[in-house]
Amino acid sequence: MTPSAKFWDRAASRYAKSPIRDMQAYTYTRERTRSYLTPDSTALELGCGTGSTALELAPSLGHITGTDISLEMIGIARQKAATQGVENVRFVTADASGQMPESGPYDVVLAHNLWHLVPDTEEAIARVHEQVKPGGLFISKTPCLGQPGMSWKIRLMLLAIPVLQWLGKAPFVRRFSIDELEGIITSRGFEIIESGNFPADPPSRYIVARRV
Repeated sequence: MTPSAKFWDRAASRYAKSPIRDMQAYTYTRERTRSYLTPDSTALELGCGTGSTALELAPSLGHITGTDISLEMIGIARQKAATQGVENVRFVTADASGQMPESGPYDVVLAHNLWHLVPDTEEAIARVHEQVKPGGLFISKTPCLGQPGMSWKIRLMLLAIPVLQWLGKAPFVRRFSIDELEGIITSRGFEIIESGNFPADPPSRYIVARRV
């Protein structure tokens, strides 16, 4: 088991109980995502956590597979699906930087609040390209913690991350600028067709990209 998997296993119960920090931004991007889905679409969500978004989007899809590096997160997601009676969803343990599920390629690949937590984002997004059907969509939302102009509160929080990591209370965090993130996505064979910051501070970049 990798250190990242161990960290998120320990955090799973607390994570499942944590409220969404900006519900307005979350709801807006969820509904923008839903607008691209169809009842016969197949989707893959990377870094699905405890499955909340996958379960909310499931009624708009033919099938969705949710993956996460944490077995504890996946266990909670499966319990939610059983309790809610959602049958067109599958939750499996997988690393976004490693082997993907074998049931692709998919019409849509989703990744919410994931890429800043992945050390080799470039390789991981190249793997995403392999999992998206030609002309299919890659929809992601990523905090861009290397973007200039963030508030002093966010900058202070970032200063604390190395200490928290040393104490085992924070995961790996990569600091993208918006241009850097979008450059990685376009260089891996995608065309960005929609983007925006939701919320704006720190900028959480919502991107809809089509495989070309």
